[in-house]
Amino acid sequence: MASIPSDSNNFFSLNARKFEGYFLIAAAAFCYGASAALGKAVFNGTHWVRGAGLDPLILSQTRSTFALLVLFPIALLSRGPNAFEADRNTVLKCAAMGVFGICGANFFYYYAIAKSTVATAITVQYTAPVWVYVYTVATGKDRVSWKRSLAVLLAFVGCGLVALTGPEAQIRASTIGIVAALGAAFTYSFYNVIGADLLKSAPRSLVLFYALLSASLFWLIVNPPWRVLARHYSAREWLFLFGFAMVSMLLPLALYLGGLRLLDPTSAIVTSCLEPVFASVLAAMFVGEKLSAWQVGGMALVLSQSVMIQLPGNPKQCERANIE
Repeated sequence: MASIPSDSNNFFSLNARKFEGYFLIAAAAFCYGASAALGKAVFNGTHWVRGAGLDPLILSQTRSTFALLVLFPIALLSRGPNAFEADRNTVLKCAAMGVFGICGANFFYYYAIAKSTVATAITVQYTAPVWVYVYTVATGKDRVSWKRSLAVLLAFVGCGLVALTGPEAQIRASTIGIVAALGAAFTYSFYNVIGADLLKSAPRSLVLFYALLSASLFWLIVNPPWRVLARHYSAREWLFLFGFAMVSMLLPLALYLGGLRLLDPTSAIVTSCLEPVFASVLAAMFVGEKLSAWQVGGMALVLSQSVMIQLPGNPKQCERANIE
């Protein structure tokens, strides 16, 4: 029997690794989308967490704090006592990332969901690649191209369709939700820009630890422990908040990093665009939100710009990257 050439084995092995990477990124996107729909269900009121009432502030605060409490022993056991050694400049940048990036993006995102719809919040937030592109062009880190400029136009048209053609378009609360979603987009953009800079010189676990530590300390100042305890959350609600932190932060982060290890960054980011699709479908199925045809079209435009703005402009460079 003829043996399979080694090139064929390498081909199948490479494709198996890519499939695993796509699966992990898609699973992370599903977790993020599911957490968005779950957050909306909480804000609408559910029989299992209705007792003391959960709002965007406590969701954002516990999301960071519980994630930090779980991450700390994991990092300590895996990397040893030196896991948290860092210079002052790195710690300060991580602090900015934690406060303005994690805290800002989390709060504005869940506030937008509470005041608007999952579709609106998540679609407007996904204009973040546009703002990152504008920043990189303005600072000379990127060059203007027709493809990326078209993506900017598609983003604004798509967001307009989503925001202005839904059932809540004429309600003031919807306007507040749109503004909050834009705040989430800007803070998420900042998170990505400063995070990419930090990861050039520091391990991911170190950046994540100090960012989460800063975010947790910030929330303790904004919402001190005695105020939280005064809400008298039940054991069931504390259990929900802990589980929500794992599902909406630690688990998808682990999945995403696992997929990113097997894929190039462009493929990972494009695949992660499944998040708003998952969130909107799950919200329609379980939260009762309805999507108009115009909103679906707007979502498609925003998703297309998210994909387009991340694609490499030079096909030859892409070929060389795949070969390497």
